[in-house]
Amino acid sequence: MRPTDSVTVTTVVALAPDAAFAVFTDEVDAWWRRGPRFRSRATEDGTLAFTGGRLVETFADGERYEVGRVLHWEPGARLVFEWRDRSFAATESTEVEVRFVPDARGTRVTLVHRGWDRLGPNHPGRRGARGHAFLDVLGLWWADLTVSLRALTGRH
Repeated sequence: MRPTDSVTVTTVVALAPDAAFAVFTDEVDAWWRRGPRFRSRATEDGTLAFTGGRLVETFADGERYEVGRVLHWEPGARLVFEWRDRSFAATESTEVEVRFVPDARGTRVTLVHRGWDRLGPNHPGRRGARGHAFLDVLGLWWADLTVSLRALTGRH
């Protein structure tokens, strides 16, 4: 993988940038899909929340899984946070940057997930996929999530 390996997905939501940012962050548990493909436990969905400068999933038994630390928090403009799968070592992470740009239809939300080049090609977080095949799967994963975000913002 090259250091430039990343995926980018974009959607437009019918909200102003400040409101789109608020839905993305305050309602993350509502739009982030459920199930083992999207959440950190295979057997139970927790509750996702940006809290205390982190994105955390909390389970009924009280366990908390830290998806990552928030690196930049600019309401209505930009959010950057670390992202890690349960298969990552404590020192491993990737980075997600989300930009909120005014658009004639509301807000263009562009998400870039980068940093996969820091993990080896056989890293368990890749689920056996390599190169472009892995990036295609990751892009589709984020596309599923942004479709869910757009659907939620349509109800506001």
